[in-house]
Amino acid sequence: MSETVPDNTARMVKSENRSEEESSNSAPTDSTKPIDMADASTQIQTETSESSTNTVPAEAIFLLEPAKQSANVPESAQNRLYIKRGHVVNHDGMQQADVYIEDGTVRYVGSGADFVVPGGCRTIDATGKLVMPGGIDPHTHFQLEFGGTVSVDDFYKGTKAAVAGGTTTILDFVLPKKGESLLEAYDTWRARADPKVVCDYGLHIGITWWSKSVRDEMKILCQERGVNSFKCFMAYKGLYQLNDSELYEVFETCKELGAVAMVHAENGDIIAKNVTKLLSEGVTGPEGHELSRTEEVEAEATNRACVIAHQAQCPLYVVHVMSKSAGIEVARARRRYNGTGIFGETLAAALGTDGTHYHDKCWHHAAAHVLSPPLRPDPTTPEFLMKLLAQDDLQTTGSDNCTFNRNQKELGLKDFSKIPNGVNGVEDRMSVVWEKGVQSGLIDPQRFVAITSTNAAKIFNLYPRKGRIAPGSDADLVIWDPKAVRTISASTHHQACDFNIFEGMKCHGVPEFVIVRGRVCVEYELIRVAEGQGLFLETPVYPSFVYDALNGVSRPEDESDEKHTRNGIQSLDLNSKSGHDVDIPDTYALPEKYIPGPALSVISGDSQLSTPHSARGHRPDGLKNMQESTFSISEELDKSEARSCIRVRAPPGGKSSGFW
Repeated sequence: MSETVPDNTARMVKSENRSEEESSNSAPTDSTKPIDMADASTQIQTETSESSTNTVPAEAIFLLEPAKQSANVPESAQNRLYIKRGHVVNHDGMQQADVYIEDGTVRYVGSGADFVVPGGCRTIDATGKLVMPGGIDPHTHFQLEFGGTVSVDDFYKGTKAAVAGGTTTILDFVLPKKGESLLEAYDTWRARADPKVVCDYGLHIGITWWSKSVRDEMKILCQERGVNSFKCFMAYKGLYQLNDSELYEVFETCKELGAVAMVHAENGDIIAKNVTKLLSEGVTGPEGHELSRTEEVEAEATNRACVIAHQAQCPLYVVHVMSKSAGIEVARARRRYNGTGIFGETLAAALGTDGTHYHDKCWHHAAAHVLSPPLRPDPTTPEFLMKLLAQDDLQTTGSDNCTFNRNQKELGLKDFSKIPNGVNGVEDRMSVVWEKGVQSGLIDPQRFVAITSTNAAKIFNLYPRKGRIAPGSDADLVIWDPKAVRTISASTHHQACDFNIFEGMKCHGVPEFVIVRGRVCVEYELIRVAEGQGLFLETPVYPSFVYDALNGVSRPEDESDEKHTRNGIQSLDLNSKSGHDVDIPDTYALPEKYIPGPALSVISGDSQLSTPHSARGHRPDGLKNMQESTFSISEELDKSEARSCIRVRAPPGGKSSGFW
């Protein structure tokens, strides 16, 4: 927990336009707050150093020195905040610790017995709660012009909803029109976002056409504008789609610049043919969307993109993996290339719902679920994708938040191909991943942190400033109540859209406090944010997490991370052939045949607290106990490996606590 932030970590650029509205960090006085007021008086208080008898070790004194005023930190973040008695969860470990924050930065993480709380410091008691890095959503589309309309979540409403759900950083996509300058499009997005964002944000750039000028502007964006990632499209023929030769050149350019290539993997030529055929046969409803771009259309493009990237020796990040078939192709590519160079992202939508909704009798209900690649009708897809996340075949979860209301979706009322593509997810992503991952017993809180925050920070070179709770990191934190329950609904969400694809989902695990660069922005159900309080994040090139492995550089911390990744779940046997000759199997038979059941660390018998590490204590009635799963461990495992998969975990020293 003693990591420091390197000098070359992402610089923060303060927005020129900022709202004068500032938010107080005092405790709320709303009598309707859903907690016992007597408890609140003990949980939320101000402590002074005179009231403490603790001493400060010499090595920690530097943490308590008054921080210098930084030009890059908004005035609203100039505060002192002390979080005590929480369980601090990072991707590689969990400990009971206190956290001290000053001037928007984490200054201390450790025992309260070794720390003197400074005067004028607000204290939050996090007993029984998890203190985790704020979420990083690597995939949003706020205020996006698409299909003749504009997504209704702009950068204020979208980032406010993100913060409400525990996400404190978003990465949005600049999508230039064909022939448009990348630099001009970048400036347009900055002008939209800077005055409105309430949390920090970065930008990916879409490569929607190809020429020498595009190549030249990519270099400028990397060297002068703080961009290190570029997205190519293999779909949207005639609008964004690039051919294979152009993909290869983009990937080569990314490698030369130290950038990360991204790809929307669907075979656009096949989709265009299928759309024409379906419409001519009278299929005009939302179901035609999925029928025109089935699983193998996504899987074929995914494999092709991985092969092209490998030939160009370029790191590739496959966005929104939506099907089992595509997930298998990412997993196989990672096996072929020894786990280097290929990264995969899936969406909250793919984990929390499925494509059966496209056949709903209500046209508006079906159309509200349209996005690309589409949700899959196979209802076993969500669990399959979560298992790929559990074993690190996929690394991140995004939202692909791109919301359109009922009247906007009606643009495709008589032609499914004209339905604006996009769903919600930025607000509910963290809760959905917790419910489908931790609450179900497939992953533990450490892996939850990895796939909702840390891995994105590492891939896009924001770590450890983002995605970690350690001295020197930005104070982006969420205090998570693993026992609290909420029900998702469009009637209560903070997004501008009139429909929620997770409507009625009961989620265990709620962000009780959300802290953005030291500022308490969510306190129970009360949200305090100001337009423009967020900052633009420059993402430096050559992220070490991505490029060190490609360049053959071994990092000890990567070996340590691997031990915390799989939660005891063994590698999937994907029945892959050697080399490039890989057949796509019958994916509908894969879960039962190839996926071993998760063997999680189980909670010790004397624990009193319902622990998300095993998700046993508060599993709702009727859910399957994954420890008693009928899935079998792969036959390649020897007996000792099988025994090591199921164990009782205890903290260092052997003493049991509520989260071990």
